[in-house]
Amino acid sequence: MIARWLSPLSLPFWIKVCVGLALLAASQFHFWSRLSSGSIFAPEFPRAVVVAFNWAFGAIVLLAVLQILLDVGTLATMLVRRTAGGGVPDGVRYAIGGVAAVLAAIGVGNAVRVPPIEDVAVAIDGLPPQFEGYRILQLTDLHISRLFPERWTRQLVERANAAGADLIVVTGDFIDGSVAMRRRDVAPLRDLHAPDGLYAIPGNHEYFFEYPAWMRHLSELGFKMLPNAHAVLARGDGRLVLAGVTDLSAPGAGQPGPDLTAALAGAPPDVPIVLLDHQPRQARQAAAHGVALQLSGHTHGGMIAGMDRLVAPANGGFVSGRYAVDGMTLYVSNGTALWPGFALRLGRPSELTRITLHAAQ
Repeated sequence: MIARWLSPLSLPFWIKVCVGLALLAASQFHFWSRLSSGSIFAPEFPRAVVVAFNWAFGAIVLLAVLQILLDVGTLATMLVRRTAGGGVPDGVRYAIGGVAAVLAAIGVGNAVRVPPIEDVAVAIDGLPPQFEGYRILQLTDLHISRLFPERWTRQLVERANAAGADLIVVTGDFIDGSVAMRRRDVAPLRDLHAPDGLYAIPGNHEYFFEYPAWMRHLSELGFKMLPNAHAVLARGDGRLVLAGVTDLSAPGAGQPGPDLTAALAGAPPDVPIVLLDHQPRQARQAAAHGVALQLSGHTHGGMIAGMDRLVAPANGGFVSGRYAVDGMTLYVSNGTALWPGFALRLGRPSELTRITLHAAQ
């Protein structure tokens, strides 16, 4: 598609070669990432270089889409006019190139910001009066990395602490990189605080990078990890069960897969259950287990408006926002950040989700 855009332009051959080589180099972003760290998920370049690669790679993807639309439009015009051809003016090709570059810059800017608070109210049957107005702050898909480094993490922690939540939960994908690579970048997470503590589950990316080491390190940072486990939150005589499961990718890394039955073993009966599950696709099974509220992430909201339809089939149709699932509320966060291999957001903003619980009327 990029050749379809570049080759018809009225430019000297040597300029086309230089532009073509630059586009080719940018298109191999994930190859360079693998060379830098051994993983496409952890580009170990200076942050400015990672930002530039994301902009260039994103512009190439958007340009390819615009070129397809241009080709379809040109073909449709030829069919309507019943003409044999007609070239596309250079000005049109430059225009779509400029649009792609600008949209990519906006998308990267949206991706790397520290997200605002998104308030969501959830009604729960049988919620104890002591938990009326209870606030849970959900962070998910932080992907702490060279793109989201220590300074970004510290700013995130400051905003999260200022949200006034009773409980902070992280629904997976803390990092991209090993403990040795990310130790400094994740250190500010130690300063997160909430009256009822910090709870978390692993996402699929934790299994890409030394899962046991990360589980230990996150616990040392103050997170109470819930891999197929639960905790009982108490306020006076009121109780709330907070359960967590491992990620669907766990068996591929030789670790136990998600087991909600095990997670709820020994939980007090007739107590509302809040479930942390990184991926939303098993929401119907959670509803069948009597879960009142499931908090998930993983999808990044589809990242780009319209692309959510491509993401939906692999996630049970659940991509962004609130869903009613067989009497259970599912909330799929757009994510606090996203993986540094394709960091663009257009129409699907990042968020820190403050969920306020209310008794169902």
